[in-house]
Amino acid sequence: MARLDVALVQMRSGIDPAANIAAATDLIRKAAATGARLVATPETTHLVQKDAAEALKVMHAPETEPAIPAFAALAKELGISLLIGSLAVRTAGRKAANRSFLFAPDGGLVATYDKAHMFDVGLGQGETYRESDNYRAGDRLVVAEAEGARLGLSICYDVRFAYLYRRLAQAGAQILTVPSAFTRPTGREHWEVLLRARAIETGSYVLAPAQGGLHEDGRRTWGHSMIVGPWGDIVATLEDDEPGVLTASLDLTKVEESRRRIPALTHDRDLQGPDEMTRP
Repeated sequence: MARLDVALVQMRSGIDPAANIAAATDLIRKAAATGARLVATPETTHLVQKDAAEALKVMHAPETEPAIPAFAALAKELGISLLIGSLAVRTAGRKAANRSFLFAPDGGLVATYDKAHMFDVGLGQGETYRESDNYRAGDRLVVAEAEGARLGLSICYDVRFAYLYRRLAQAGAQILTVPSAFTRPTGREHWEVLLRARAIETGSYVLAPAQGGLHEDGRRTWGHSMIVGPWGDIVATLEDDEPGVLTASLDLTKVEESRRRIPALTHDRDLQGPDEMTRP
């Protein structure tokens, strides 16, 4: 397939999973109505709750998480490939996983991916995050097929680790997905730059559906969902943090063209480390 119509869902999820599932369902229906064959939602689609104890109370193991069959049924009903950017699901032990779910048009589960890099940062002015306190990091890369295209899966903070995307592209990914809930300080300064850099470095399309606005738990996220082309061009973007849908038609031949013009993915070298270099 040379062209692929896609849609990104921008949300403002709150602390009630059922309400968030309903809101996502409504936006996914609107996205599918545009003719999109691949629809993607943001990180933590069904729950934004900064109080870890309260979040754990409403989380489920994957086997009993109601969002999973609900979104599988929706993908089948609409006949679309559906990437749920992530759901917070309980795992063995006391920690959860931040997990992407890719559903096929028949409702089947194609692939899952657990966020690999934990957002453990202090942004100043009392804004501190310690994801590793409550979430278990994933340990594998995932490339999966959807609508004839190869998707490389990632989540939010992963976008700061260029090696991950290079490996996904070298494994055949044409489209990199970055569902996110970026903070406003980092989003304002880094969101667009990082997304465009990952596209340029790999010659890939980047799809970045986002959470946006002031959430029920008091958190503020950046929004500005974005689709970036393999030459680093901004194909489409939402200019605000309001819930909505962003659409574009991707020309997948541009991935091959970009990689042919600048074949950086084939130019890796096994360089010596600084401690191995001969010093004068």
